[in-house]
Amino acid sequence: MKNPKWTRDEIILAMDFYMDHFESIPGKESSQISDLSKLLNKFRNKNGLYGDAKFRNNSGVYMKMMNLRGFDDRYTGSGLKASSKGDRDVWDYFLNKPKELKRTANKIKDYIESDEVDIDINVDIDSEFEEESSEGKVVTRTHQTYERDTKLVRKKKERVLKEKGNLTCEVCDFDFSVLYGERGKDFIECHHTKPVSEIGEKGKTNIDDLALLCSNCHRMIHRRRPWISVSDLKKLIKADI
Repeated sequence: MKNPKWTRDEIILAMDFYMDHFESIPGKESSQISDLSKLLNKFRNKNGLYGDAKFRNNSGVYMKMMNLRGFDDRYTGSGLKASSKGDRDVWDYFLNKPKELKRTANKIKDYIESDEVDIDINVDIDSEFEEESSEGKVVTRTHQTYERDTKLVRKKKERVLKEKGNLTCEVCDFDFSVLYGERGKDFIECHHTKPVSEIGEKGKTNIDDLALLCSNCHRMIHRRRPWISVSDLKKLIKADI
């Protein structure tokens, strides 16, 4: 069975490794390359990816390093030119974002080593979150999990209801119950204001990181990266009035 193409999440891990070792890439049989190979195989096992005994083995991981070297202007030698579009996309996106690359790679590593429920990376990302997939599907799906965490969302809604008496969009003040009556009562979407790649150890979040938004404002925030903040979207609306 032919091994699958590298996923974006795997390429992010490879680029993070490359950037840490670009001056002197460890050899095929080195412990560093072997450790990355083992990590990628853990990723495979956790997500049910198919593959044979050569799946992301030392030779394949080392070849990926040479694929990435082919993009690197700092290197005067000859890297491999037969790189994939996925390699190029990840390289171009993260090249000038070293901190974001490191945060995102660490988030993926945390997921691989954690006891979290498996994330099906083969399922398409929801369209409104399409741009966030630039960070890889693991990070994107983790973000969606936060925004759909019923316990946390319920606590956020309960606190706002206690303070204000109703649930309105924090950007445009839309109230679903006013337009839809009983059907819209207590309905509002919840947005996680902090990028998942920036959430601290073990991915812990709190109620203050959530914002209640109508569907339109929520989609506008996620429409393209970099995301616009809740306060900036509110200013944008006021400027257009």
